[in-house]
Parts: sequence; C-alpha cells; structure tokens
Amino acid sequence: MLVFIWCLVFGVWCLPLGSGAVTNPSTPTERLTVERSLPSERLDTFLRAKFPAVSRGAFQRLIAEGHVLVNGRTVKPTHSPHAGEQIEVRWPEARPAEAVPEAMPLDILFEDDRLLVLNKPPGLVVHPAPGHEQHTLVHALLHHCTGKLSGIGGVARPGIVHRLDKETSGCLVVAKNDDTHHALSVQFAGRTVEKIYHAILCGEMERDRGEIHAAIARHPSHRKRMAVDEGRGRDARTTYRVLERLRSATLVEASLHTGRTHQIRVHFKFLGFPLVGDLVYGNRQNSRLADLTSYSASRQMLHAFKLSFTHPQTGKRVGFEAPHPEDFRDALSALREA
Repeated sequence: MLVFIWCLVFGVWCLPLGSGAVTNPSTPTERLTVERSLPSERLDTFLRAKFPAVSRGAFQRLIAEGHVLVNGRTVKPTHSPHAGEQIEVRWPEARPAEAVPEAMPLDILFEDDRLLVLNKPPGLVVHPAPGHEQHTLVHALLHHCTGKLSGIGGVARPGIVHRLDKETSGCLVVAKNDDTHHALSVQFAGRTVEKIYHAILCGEMERDRGEIHAAIARHPSHRKRMAVDEGRGRDARTTYRVLERLRSATLVEASLHTGRTHQIRVHFKFLGFPLVGDLVYGNRQNSRLADLTSYSASRQMLHAFKLSFTHPQTGKRVGFEAPHPEDFRDALSALREA
C-alpha cells in the first residue's frame, strides 16, 4: 500500500525500489539522435518534448534509475544534449494498475481495438492524484477496457496519451496498446494533431480573428499558475476566430499549435479576455461580467471541440467532434438573453 501511495504522489511509473539499469533485452526501447546541441536545455526537458505523454518528473526518475542512456552511459537529468548523441530510452514494464475499476458512464465518440475517443464531461479528473484517488477517468477506463490499455502511462495513467484539465470538457483520445501510445505521442510531439477548442471569453473582442504567439512559463510567484514570459518561457502559439458575439462576452474557436499547460487560458488572459468562469486567470473580469449580465459560470468555459490525427493502424486521417455539454450551452443561452 505504501508503494502504491508513493506511485500516485510521485510517479508515472511504479518501479521496484532499488532497481538499477534495465538489463532485460526484451524491454521496449526508443532510440533517437540529437540533431543539434542544446546547451541551455536539460535532458529531462528534451525528452519531455519528444514524449509529451510522459511527465518531466517521470523522466527524472527513469534517468536516475538507469533506464535512459546517452551514448550507452548513464547521465544526470541536468545533462545538456549535444549534436550526434545517441539517446536510448528503455521503458520499464508497467505493473498492473492498482486503481480499482469503476463502472462509470462514458460518452464514447469512437472505439476500435487500438484506441478510443471520448467526450470528457466537465468536472471529471483524468488520472489519480492526491485528493482524487477515486472516481477518475482512469478508473472508468479500467472497467470499460478490462485490462486492454497501454501500460506506458504506468499505474497512474494507463492509456492516457494527453490530458484535459478537470473543468475542461471535450475530445480525449486513449491508447489501448503500447504501439498506439507511441504512435500518438509522436504525433502530439510533432504537432500534427489538430486540436480545436471552443471558449467563451469575458469581454467583447473587436478583431474577427488573430494569432497569439507568446512564450509560456511557470508563474514566478504562483506555482500552480502559468504566465506569458518571453525570457523563461517555452514557445506557444494559438490562433483564433470569433464564432459569435455575445453581450459582454465572445465565443471563439481556438486552434492549438503547441501544447503548453493552460495555454488557451493564459493566452487569452494575456490579450485581456480571460475565459468566462476562470477565476484563476480572470477573477476581476468575471466579477464585472456577473455585474453586467447577472450570469456566473461554475467552471471555465473551455471545450475541446475537435481532435484530428492519423490513425496508427490504418494510416488514414480521422477527426472527431464533441458536442457542447449542457453547462456550456446554458452559458451561451444566458449571455445571449442578457
């Protein structure tokens, strides 16, 4: 039980205590060559960009345990990648998930033997974490898929290729085997996955469309928040177009060209139009909206409307759209009537 708690709090993988470098030749391995030197970047950060389904903390543990080799040798997470280096990532065998499967309703948009795409409802946490040890999407997937999930995500995140915030609804793809997980992760890292969101913003935008190209980093004083920071941040790009003008609010369609934490929320905050219901990044603007319209949202009005990618098995481009949830429709109705 202590090991299980440690895994939920600290890790994506659940590794035996004291395990060293992987010696099993059958362990799934990824090999890549560093194309150019990155003197200001760390190895764990470099690998996080290559495999977005895996957290930076997980890579730090993999490196420390000897599961990541550079030119055949172990290094530290702070190692700076140099041009020509050969990096080998040996994925440890995933232990069976210890989360108890739960029968929960799932709004499945598509499913085959390789993957499934679902419409995540707002309020549903994707994977177990401190404070959310039960009733997560992972628990529901363990019941629905009965063991047929990719093990790359380990105990806490089986099958999870990408994630949505608890209060964000919409399209989410789940991998049922490791090959599919790898293939989808490469597409997310290569920015070939089309991710389109619908968002209701505080304020009336004048421009019909635009582009936000502003680097994002962890907020310097609020560690659970992100902020635009051109000095420390990572490149982030969002394009948008106005779908409907509401009273004191605007419905927009936003396309993500990068995948930074809270990207849409931070970018529209940067423009001065935070999301309706987002009290983290727009408390003042939401208070003003409530005064003007008598409407207050219970969560940030952000919905992953469309997800398109290349199916790993067929090689064909597939796309899925998730209808707006009830509270999103209610928000639009209230702001129209106002």
